[in-house]
Amino acid sequence: MNWVDITLIGLAAGTVGTGLGGGFAFIFSKPTDKALGVMLGLSAGVMASIIFMELLQEALAISFIYTSIGLLLGILIFIFFDNNLPHNHFVSENTDREKYVKKGVLIATGIALHNLPEGIAIGAGFASSPKMGTALAVLIAVHNIPEGIAVAFPLLMGGLRRSKTLGITLVAGLPMGLGALLGALFGGISFSFLSLSLGFAAGAMLYVVCDELIPDVYKLCSAHNAILGVSAGILIGMAMVHFL
Repeated sequence: MNWVDITLIGLAAGTVGTGLGGGFAFIFSKPTDKALGVMLGLSAGVMASIIFMELLQEALAISFIYTSIGLLLGILIFIFFDNNLPHNHFVSENTDREKYVKKGVLIATGIALHNLPEGIAIGAGFASSPKMGTALAVLIAVHNIPEGIAVAFPLLMGGLRRSKTLGITLVAGLPMGLGALLGALFGGISFSFLSLSLGFAAGAMLYVVCDELIPDVYKLCSAHNAILGVSAGILIGMAMVHFL
């Protein structure tokens, strides 16, 4: 598969996922904290399954050293992003309308930032095999749905027009296309770089799961619901990886 097709697939995975999430926000009333927590738990579980069942296994089959370096780089770079770039978590105590809009934009910024390495994962996956790239694209698109919801609801609650709200959720998915292009181009240079790329994507995604998703799941719903949500997400991810 050529790099143009891979870029378009990455772009679709980013924008369709967040766009569907934004669309759901238009259809349904504001979800309860429990419902949003379970959705984020599903997202975290799906991402955990793809990290450990696909990315790291494929990378380790090539090189332990390059996988380890890539994993650490992904984590460290996102620690830098978290400390130095505009960023916020899903959960907040802000109540007035202006703060809701600001929160929605900050969430969209955080999602856009981690959509880049997720796109790299898609591109590097295709550089490894079409099956792996397709599985990653589908799983990441599904993962982006609750994130689109998390962007859209604060914006709507802040009084932003529905068309602008949908536009922001779509823009948050655009960096995934660039990431897919980079992963396709550099992931195919050598097996060592492929291992590094897959490890980097795994590290970045692991950081997002541990820092962004799971803490907020426990803030939004009870521990039992959080565990059930994450476990269900892992099972869904396992099934999609196995059958795709």
